[in-house]
Amino acid sequence: MEIFDYEMLLKLFISAILGLIIGLERELKRKPLGLKTSLVISIVSCLLTIVSIESAYLFPGSDDIKIQMDPLRLTAQIVSGIGFLGAGVILKRENDSISGLTTAAMIWGAAGIGIAVGAGFYIEALAGVILLMISVEIIPSLLTIIGLNKLRKKEMQLKMHLHDKQHIEQIIGKLNENNITVQHTRIKDLKDATYVIHLKINVSSLKTTQEIYRIVSNMKEIQQTEIEG
Repeated sequence: MEIFDYEMLLKLFISAILGLIIGLERELKRKPLGLKTSLVISIVSCLLTIVSIESAYLFPGSDDIKIQMDPLRLTAQIVSGIGFLGAGVILKRENDSISGLTTAAMIWGAAGIGIAVGAGFYIEALAGVILLMISVEIIPSLLTIIGLNKLRKKEMQLKMHLHDKQHIEQIIGKLNENNITVQHTRIKDLKDATYVIHLKINVSSLKTTQEIYRIVSNMKEIQQTEIEG
């Protein structure tokens, strides 16, 4: 086996390790992008980059016909094709909230890391993974502590069933007393003379969903409660 073959194997091994780091972070958070998906994306992106570069210089030519190939032509298609995987993890829920954008970005990032390693940019790829981990793990936590007031809050969805619509103002007042800000309100009348209130609320990121549920469930005006966040 020639020397360059060992270098190709090294590239695939490095891309697997870096892809494993990205996949592990998503796996620990129980996101759609897991270890296997991240490894496949990173390794195959690296492999296609190697094939694209090597085939451009190993393509047989002649003195009469000169064929010029772009070494990264195949690699450019990876960036476009990976978008289909990213779109598959973006979900729109019933309350019109969008989830999965970070995971979709991490899929794109795993492909980019594989391409960088396949092209021989080892240090740059390692730096990219480190910065990705800092961006999704450390920086959000810091912003909740030292950031602006809006950055220290999180958004939640609150659904409540009432028997008397006169209680709506009382409930919103009690929420404000507990430092729960109501951003958006939607009221729906049901056939059984009850009411469903959908609230989009902002609360401190330090408050857990259980704390919010305890505050809301203690309100006697509310018959049934559902919290998402």
